[in-house]
Amino acid sequence: MAEKTLKRVDLIFSEDNYREIIEKTFAKTDDEIINEMIDSGLKGRGGAGFLTGLKWKFARDAKSTNKHVICNADEGEPGTFKDREILDKVAQKVFTGMAIAARVVGAKKGYIYLRGEYRFLVPKLLKDLKEFHAIMKAVNFDYEIDIFMGSGAYVCGEETALLESMEGRRGEPRNKPPFPVIEGYLGQPTVVNNVETLASAAMVCKIGSQSYKRLGTKSSRGSKLFSVSGDTPIAGVYELELGMSLQEFVDEFGDGDTKAVQVGGASGFCVPRKKFPTTIIGYQSDLEGDNLPTGGSMMIFNSSRSMYNLLRNYLDFFVEESCGQCTPCRVGTQQLIYGIEAVKRGDKNSSYLDYLLKLTETMKMTAKCGLGQSVANSFSSIVTNFKEEMIY
Repeated sequence: MAEKTLKRVDLIFSEDNYREIIEKTFAKTDDEIINEMIDSGLKGRGGAGFLTGLKWKFARDAKSTNKHVICNADEGEPGTFKDREILDKVAQKVFTGMAIAARVVGAKKGYIYLRGEYRFLVPKLLKDLKEFHAIMKAVNFDYEIDIFMGSGAYVCGEETALLESMEGRRGEPRNKPPFPVIEGYLGQPTVVNNVETLASAAMVCKIGSQSYKRLGTKSSRGSKLFSVSGDTPIAGVYELELGMSLQEFVDEFGDGDTKAVQVGGASGFCVPRKKFPTTIIGYQSDLEGDNLPTGGSMMIFNSSRSMYNLLRNYLDFFVEESCGQCTPCRVGTQQLIYGIEAVKRGDKNSSYLDYLLKLTETMKMTAKCGLGQSVANSFSSIVTNFKEEMIY
């Protein structure tokens, strides 16, 4: 397998002159900005991995007199706390990315959909916004950002459920298509990017796509913030180059007895020790091995941890956070709990786990949104790799 050295990067939390970045970028045409963003290979840092520049292009090309740019700051994935750090330390970088997106798509209004638990950030964000709006006035760009508070619902991290919430309805995912870039907030074209994506977009505009492409791999360009937690002596938020192997990550952040890493939070994949060398952190890649995208959560577990208890906690979380709109998610998550408990008690034999794995595949195909669809990720990876802990 081609080797990729773990490399720490300092783009997101670097000190920057935001007015200078905006003036430099605004001197270019909309097409030049979009093309540079596409050329950089920057993909959405929430985990889905859609090209940022392409999303902006679709919204720009949509026919409407009113358009919007929304920052998804509803950071609710277990084990993820990087966006909080960005908003606390370099919020202006996020505002800069929003302004550049607004200029490209033709938006006059922007919103930060802030996680309800992050209300403590509001006073500082309002102070930072006051400075940002002064920059907008100085560069003669008519653009304003407001804060919209979420109510603590995990499902509102999904962009269409977020839009439903903003429009005063219960946070439930919409059917797609139409996608938000065509019909989003108030039925108007809307760009929804998460905190890290917007901050990264500002950095692409600062250093240029060629410099940005020197980081990462061919299909996973740039750097990524990782929220490192669990059995590690150095928990925290770190910016690392994409394309590293999970073995390199564990060598750097593990405690010497790491048996598993949950990549991508509860909705991600649990990787066992034997697969560390061949698991690459990034999008579908030109490198050999299994490629895992991630929104940034990296939870490390050593040999003292029960993988059954871990899975049980994840399922409790999914049951609690399911919006209940679709049957596969509402009923399926509960049945998975009943199933693993029955196996653990001995009421069902180990072959029943195969039936539960088939159930998660059905959920993956039929659930309406990413919550129900992603239950299969953690369930199948834990049950398959740690089956003995599900039985005894």
